[in-house]
Amino acid sequence: MKLFISFLLFGIAKTSLAAPLNPSLEQDAELIAGYFQGDIVLAPTQRNGYRNETLRWPNNTVYYKINDGYFDEAHRNHILRGIQIIEDLSCIRFQEASADQKYYVNITGEDGGCYSSIGWQNGVQYYNLQDYPLDTGCFRLGTIVHEFLHTLGFFHMQSASNRDEYVRIEFDNIQEGMEFNFEKYDDDYIDDYDEEYDYGSILHYHAYSFSVNGEMTIIPLKEGGEVIGQRRGMSKSDINKLNTMYHCPIKV
Repeated sequence: MKLFISFLLFGIAKTSLAAPLNPSLEQDAELIAGYFQGDIVLAPTQRNGYRNETLRWPNNTVYYKINDGYFDEAHRNHILRGIQIIEDLSCIRFQEASADQKYYVNITGEDGGCYSSIGWQNGVQYYNLQDYPLDTGCFRLGTIVHEFLHTLGFFHMQSASNRDEYVRIEFDNIQEGMEFNFEKYDDDYIDDYDEEYDYGSILHYHAYSFSVNGEMTIIPLKEGGEVIGQRRGMSKSDINKLNTMYHCPIKV
């Protein structure tokens, strides 16, 4: 089983960040938005990490605005904790956008779940966290970090070109019309950065994602697969990929 770096390491109290045994029995905030793979907003010309370096954030700096009117102080601070986690594990830096900043992440709290644009879009781009009580739904710290990793250019783990060696997708159990959420990509489009397939990635779907019947849609084929869908922290592989993508010193 791959190591994942629990948020407990950063002095944050333990919360309900782990995926439940059968998340299909409750609403999954990362899947309900209705975008590509549930929570990824693609640009019109786009289709586990982008190879295209033009989609990386310039100077490893993510500009953002947390929109007034959506979040109370506690929820705003939770978003900032998610940002701090990524900064502590990489050379990525987040900076609040000034009034004349032309490109930034526009953080909103609309209904409709949690979702993000993928990669740098050179404009104002989506990042939404529907209002939930802290440590639930979109306001699990793991989900906040998950969405920011999309912002930084990462797809879901099960999109990897070699995923069929590690998981079996049960298409008969997937909601009709949602099969596209389980597409995989050639390795000339997304890069694994020399990391093995990672069941423990914070970017992996849980086993019941988009299930129509309460049965598993993703079945792990090897030892360690019981952790898929965890939102307790970035795995060692997640951290290494992020640092490699952005040419940071490897931290783990």
